[in-house]
Amino acid sequence: MTQQDINSRKGRLGIAIAMAGMTGLGLAATAQAQETLNIVSWGGAYSMSQQKAYHEPWMEMNGGEIVNIDRSGNALAGLRAQFQAGNVTWDLVDMLPADAMIACAEGLLEPLDHDTLLADAPDGTPPSEDFVDGALGECFVASIVYSNVVAFNTEMFPEDNQPSTIADVFDLENFPGKRTLMRKPINNLEWALVADGVAPEDVYEVLESEEGIQRAFAKLDTIKDEVIWWEEGAQPPQLLADQEVAFGSAYNGRIFNAMVTEDQPFEIIWDAQVFELDGWVVPTGKLDKVKDYLYFATDTQRLADQAKYISYGPARRSSAEFVSTHAETGIEMEEHMPTYGPNFATAIQKDDEFWADYNDELTQRFDAWLAQ
Repeated sequence: MTQQDINSRKGRLGIAIAMAGMTGLGLAATAQAQETLNIVSWGGAYSMSQQKAYHEPWMEMNGGEIVNIDRSGNALAGLRAQFQAGNVTWDLVDMLPADAMIACAEGLLEPLDHDTLLADAPDGTPPSEDFVDGALGECFVASIVYSNVVAFNTEMFPEDNQPSTIADVFDLENFPGKRTLMRKPINNLEWALVADGVAPEDVYEVLESEEGIQRAFAKLDTIKDEVIWWEEGAQPPQLLADQEVAFGSAYNGRIFNAMVTEDQPFEIIWDAQVFELDGWVVPTGKLDKVKDYLYFATDTQRLADQAKYISYGPARRSSAEFVSTHAETGIEMEEHMPTYGPNFATAIQKDDEFWADYNDELTQRFDAWLAQ
C-alpha cells in the first residue's frame, strides 16, 4: 500500500469519525429537544392562551411534549413538598412575584441572569430595559400584567340596580346572593378595607397595623356566611355561569374569556382592581432543561401573541405594538386591558414586598378566621 493510499484511508476514516460524532450530537440534540417539559400554570383560559402562544409553536419547532399541570394556585406549597421529598418533577412554574420572592429566599428556585438568558427586543434593547418595572426579580421573569377583579352576573340583578363598586360586593341588602372569593387573604383584605372606606392608595399602610388587619377581617365578617371559597381559577366563571353565585372574584382574563368567547352575561367591577405581574420561575436544578424554552416563551413576539388570546398586558414594552385584536373574535383588546384608563382609575398595585413579608402570618390568621 502506497503512502498516498494510507493517507487517503486516514482521511476517509477521519471523515467517518467526524460524521459519526456529528450524528451523535444531532441525536443528542434531538433527544434533548424532544424531552417532556412539565410546566405548572393556572389552568382554564390562561393556560389555553399559553398553549396557543407558547407551547404549540415550541412543540412544532422542537418536537417533544409539554405537559400542563394546573397547580399554580398552590405552587409554593407544591414546590416545598417536592423538595422535601427529594423528587422535583416540575420543570417550569408560573408563579406570583410574592411567592417567587419567598421560594427564591428558601433556595427552591434558580437565580436568573436576565440579560443572558432572555431575548433582546427586536431593536436590540436588552431585557433589563425592555421589561416593565418590577417584572424581573432575582428568580423571576414576568410574562403578563393582569388584574384581580370582582365580576357579577348581570342577569341576577335588575337593569336599574346593577353593582358598580367594590363596596357593592359587601352590600348584602341591596345586592343579595352568594359570593365566591379566593381562599387566600390576598386581595380580600385589600377589598375589605376599600369597601370600609379606606382609599386605595392607603390600603397597605393600614394593613401594616394590627388595627387595620382587624378592620379588614371585621368587614369580611359581614359577608362570610354568603361566601363560597375557591382555590382553582376555573371555578369562579363556572359558578357565575351556573348562577350559584352573584359575584365572583377572578382573574380579569378568565372573565374576559367567558364574556367574549362563551357569551356569558358577566360584567367586571374595575373599581379597586388589584393589578400585578405573573410569570415564570425555574425550580433549582432545572435551568439547563428549560432555558431554551424560557428564552422562546418570553420574547417580544410570544408575549404579544398571548395578549391576542386573553386580556392580559404583555410584560415587555416592545410587545405592545404587536397586539391589536382578539385572535378569535377580532374585537379590539384595548378596553379590556386592566391598564385601560377608565379601568385603572382606582386600581391598587399589589405590594409584593408586603405579601412576601406577611403572607405566611396572614394566611394562618385567615385560615383560623375561616375555621371560626
